[in-house]
Amino acid sequence: MRVEYDPEAMSSADFYRILTSVVIPRPIAWVSTVTPDGSTENLAPHSFFSIASTAPPIVQFTSIGRKDSLRNVEDTGEFVVNFSSEPLLQLINATAIDFPRSVSEFDTAGIEREASRCVRPPRVANSHVALECRSHTTLRMGNSTLVFGRVLHAVVDEDCIVDGRPNSERLRPLTKLGGDEWGTLGEVLHLNRIPYEEPGAH
Repeated sequence: MRVEYDPEAMSSADFYRILTSVVIPRPIAWVSTVTPDGSTENLAPHSFFSIASTAPPIVQFTSIGRKDSLRNVEDTGEFVVNFSSEPLLQLINATAIDFPRSVSEFDTAGIEREASRCVRPPRVANSHVALECRSHTTLRMGNSTLVFGRVLHAVVDEDCIVDGRPNSERLRPLTKLGGDEWGTLGEVLHLNRIPYEEPGAH
């Protein structure tokens, strides 16, 4: 037996709980931005996050409602995606509080900054990876805004690179599940992709 859900017969908040409990695990973009006058540096996690394009390299995160991250990107055209790893869980959760735009999550949570190379928003010094981005496009969709950013520069901790590429087990990614649940990497499975072969090729 299955339980049926009709989004048209439910409140958006109730169906949100269903969606975010089944579209799992979700990577977390820990987005740093800066206010237009440069007075406040903001930092917030966004669990609707993915790659939008590889050539050019574009990543995408979604702001549900008009969060400070979105407003700062709209006003400055820049942001940084900092990698969310398991050891940073408490700090990431501390930056999810809905502070006023004039309050810096870096300061309230005691998070160390480091200067970015290509954009004004700082990087999180203890994050294994940072993607420095310039806003490419924003797209309103329902109650949300999709923010697309072209990656101008990337940095990865040297200790997290194995055989020339970032290694997932060393990165120890943190993911978002449903409700107050978070996920860690767990067992890593290795399976080669099966190539297609034309019939009669052998």
